[in-house]
Amino acid sequence: MLLLGACAGWSLITAASRGGRPEGMLLAVLALAAGYAAGRVSGALLPVAAPCAGAAAGLALTVALPGLSPGPWYAGPLGAAGGTAALLALATGAACCAAWATGVPALRIALAALACATVPAGLVLGSAAGCVAGGAVLLCSLAAGSAHGRGRWLAGLAGAAGLVTAALWAVAAGALPDGLAGALGGWFPAHRVPQWQEALRLADHQLGLGVGPGRFGELGDIGGTSPADAKPHSAPLQQAAEQGLVGVCLLAAVFCWVLYALWRSARPTPVALTAGAALTTLAALASVSNALSFTPVTAGAGLLAGWATARPWSVGLDTPARPERTNAGHPGTDER
Repeated sequence: MLLLGACAGWSLITAASRGGRPEGMLLAVLALAAGYAAGRVSGALLPVAAPCAGAAAGLALTVALPGLSPGPWYAGPLGAAGGTAALLALATGAACCAAWATGVPALRIALAALACATVPAGLVLGSAAGCVAGGAVLLCSLAAGSAHGRGRWLAGLAGAAGLVTAALWAVAAGALPDGLAGALGGWFPAHRVPQWQEALRLADHQLGLGVGPGRFGELGDIGGTSPADAKPHSAPLQQAAEQGLVGVCLLAAVFCWVLYALWRSARPTPVALTAGAALTTLAALASVSNALSFTPVTAGAGLLAGWATARPWSVGLDTPARPERTNAGHPGTDER
């Protein structure tokens, strides 16, 4: 809560200093906090039913509202479909968490089938990124079933998110060889890389406070015909351009804290690692799209984190009262 409060407070500080509209950041913080609180409460009462209902709701939302973005439906895999891909990844993670949380074999098979259904749903909706994201979460969840300890796995997830962000930053800075940069840029709409470069240029000129929340569309040289083009389509670069280095550090700190909370979670290791994989996939999507611009995505991320860190009130076959610990006193050795 201190980190989320700092994110909200810093957006107000930068808005007061540079001008701008902090409402978007405030809404994202509110949605994340509300989702996390609801996830902790519902996960404590219904450790299996709550994530199952969340997965079904996420899948239904992507089907009912395929055009989550106000912009056009780009042919590129990570164009305006970033919100849809993020919801599919979160829905897959929630279904897998519910499957690992239950001890009833028939119910586990049904929940696993629900998780598998989200992967082809991406293709049906025309979102290749959603299909890839859901498949990645599903594979990570299967691997989590044989994990012994969670510390190294979560550290690997943090490293993967950092690697995606570093690659994005290198593309925006022109630090990659032309062949590699061209190959990576071919995955996105033609104007996406110039948007990243413009965000990095603004960040270099205003490294401390940024240009102000929501002002990228006003000060950037990249014009567009839709509201979606008024954003850099990258959460780290948008934070750097609009809220400076402190904004980037706060964004990274929130993600690292979530991974730390999953490491300390009393839930079984496969549940914690599956949630970590889904949230890391979301972080990767947010690095190269505007996925975090949609309230259902931020609220869904909070819900999934809450479900995976909740302490169920009734101890049954699926939930331990306390996490098993190693000889060093650290959690992460639950092998169920």
